[in-house]
Amino acid sequence: MTFELLAQAGRARRGRIHLAHGIVETPAFMPVGTAGTVKGLTPHELREAQTQILLANTYHLWLRPGLETIVEAGGLHRFMAWDRPILTDSGGFQVFSLRERRKLDDDGVTFHSHLDGSSHRFTPESVVAFEEAIGADIAMALDVCVRLPAEHEELEQAVAQTSRWAARAAAARRNDATALFGIVQGGLSEPLRERSAREVVAVGFDGYAIGGLSVGETRAEMEHALRFSAELLPAEHPRYLMGVGTLADVRIAIDAGIDMFDCVYPTRCGRNGRAMTHDGEFHIRNARFTTDFRPLDEACDCLVCRTYTRAYLAHLFRANEMLGPRLLSYHNVYLLHAVVAEARAAIEGGRVTGSPPEPSKRP
Repeated sequence: MTFELLAQAGRARRGRIHLAHGIVETPAFMPVGTAGTVKGLTPHELREAQTQILLANTYHLWLRPGLETIVEAGGLHRFMAWDRPILTDSGGFQVFSLRERRKLDDDGVTFHSHLDGSSHRFTPESVVAFEEAIGADIAMALDVCVRLPAEHEELEQAVAQTSRWAARAAAARRNDATALFGIVQGGLSEPLRERSAREVVAVGFDGYAIGGLSVGETRAEMEHALRFSAELLPAEHPRYLMGVGTLADVRIAIDAGIDMFDCVYPTRCGRNGRAMTHDGEFHIRNARFTTDFRPLDEACDCLVCRTYTRAYLAHLFRANEMLGPRLLSYHNVYLLHAVVAEARAAIEGGRVTGSPPEPSKRP
């Protein structure tokens, strides 16, 4: 992996990441394909929506379909018919989200499957081996993510554990075709964030992620911790903010100097009837849209906005037709990519992208 920093405007950065399966122009949003698919959208539709890179999840792929099946298929790219880059999360988020189904110790974490209760052992070494074996372009090191608010002692233990595991993950690398990113933890504590960044950067990774945010804190707290953490990371490597996907959060992240971000938000909203637009969000099931023959977003040129009306989409959702969630998911993903592309152009032109608050206007 190589990273080029092409332009800056304020803290905002315009870059380019060269990976085994292609180039990613940054800032870049990564739709989440947890189990090897972005819910409701085909690979063709994702490419058409200008998706450059997807995120998949090691924990879920480990359980189903499993390593042997993916390897026998020729790797994750062939298995899911996606020819562009893939980043795989390590299972560190499940340390947070499946707290009641896991046992954490110094060596690793044991999960009891949410599918059938079976036991699965994750270590920094086994996670890297899995990510390399399935052909991930970017692999995340196993870390410990803590729900906020949290006691200082719990955050301190998570930072120490994440640093130890980072060193072990780096030592376990065997395939240079898979880039490896380290993760900075520390919650809302600036001293712990500084310590985590110092220790993880000292290990030496291809890129660095800011983890442990969007897990219970307020938006103001997240923005402060994000901006503080971004300044701790080396400028010559990509910076990745994990788990954010509203337009407001993406704009804040770009303004803070983040290059990559991911979230289930746009497709989850799409499945549940929530439309994202340049001017805010609204629920398509609202009665006032049943005779609204405008596009979802008049500033959007996606296939959905060029072809269908709010009234038609409202009808699809009210009739429980599966096309409705698919079309709305497509639009939301396209819109995020378009907003990020606009930010890239702004940075190239020397314009600071800004970090506006959540839009108050509702269509």
